[in-house]
Amino acid sequence: MQDIMTRLGNIHRPAILVRAANIGKEGYRRGPLLRRILGRTALPRSAVALFQLIEIEADLNTRRKKTDAGYNLVRHIEVMIAIVAEAELLRATPRSAPD
Repeated sequence: MQDIMTRLGNIHRPAILVRAANIGKEGYRRGPLLRRILGRTALPRSAVALFQLIEIEADLNTRRKKTDAGYNLVRHIEVMIAIVAEAELLRATPRSAPD
C-alpha cells in the first residue's frame, strides 16, 4: 500500500479545481467540513481523514470524468479543500522520535 504523501502526489486534477481548493483552504474549518463530508461526529486524525477523503475524491473524480448526472462540483471542491488543508496539517504535525 502506498503511503499517504505518495498517494497525494499521484492525484492530478484540473488546475481550476486545485486552485479553488487552495483558495478555499484559507477558510477551512476542520470540524464542520469534515463532519459534513465524512458524516461522522467524532473527527479522525489527519492521516485517517486523508485516506477517507482520497477515496471520496476518487469517486467524485470518476463521476466528473463520466459526466455522471449525480456529480456534484461543490462537493468535489469541498473535498479537495479538506484534502489540501488536512495534508498541510499532517505535514505540520511533528513526528515522534522512534524509541
